Amino acid sequence: MAGGIRDIAGDDLPDNHEINVTPFIDVMLVLLIIFMVAAPLATVDVNVDLPVSNATPAQRPDHPVYVTVKPDLTLALGNDDIAPGGLAEALAKATDNDREQRIFLRADQAVTYGDLMGVMNTLRETGYLKIALVGLEAAPVTAPAPAPVTAPATATPAPPATGADG
Repeated sequence: MAGGIRDIAGDDLPDNHEINVTPFIDVMLVLLIIFMVAAPLATVDVNVDLPVSNATPAQRPDHPVYVTVKPDLTLALGNDDIAPGGLAEALAKATDNDREQRIFLRADQAVTYGDLMGVMNTLRETGYLKIALVGLEAAPVTAPAPAPVTAPATATPAPPATGADG
């Protein structure tokens, strides 16, 4: 047999006690690729920054642009009232037409969700996609103080019960 198979009976090959990790690495790389593709599909894409009540507040910009929805559904930009339908013009003037600037949206508690969404839709239509909702900072929740520990009262043992009446 020319250039072929070795005689197995000769047992010239040394024993190999090492684990071949190449298939393991191949499987891990395939799983990594699967997770890299699947992870972005599992996230939710929302274009509004919602603050968490117990989070530390973000640093405030030098000149924030506040849009306020009053209880009577009139709008204000900063401290100035805005005429109905004039939100786009007022924002363009306040931001120097910078559509990338974050707009801080505040609303009274009496404003319904639908009315607030109407204002947010107007902001989106005018090109302002970075919207932050403003709320009051909640006071930090503190745990109640533990009750003072007192020594247990000593109880007198009850007399043993007897099995027979009499």
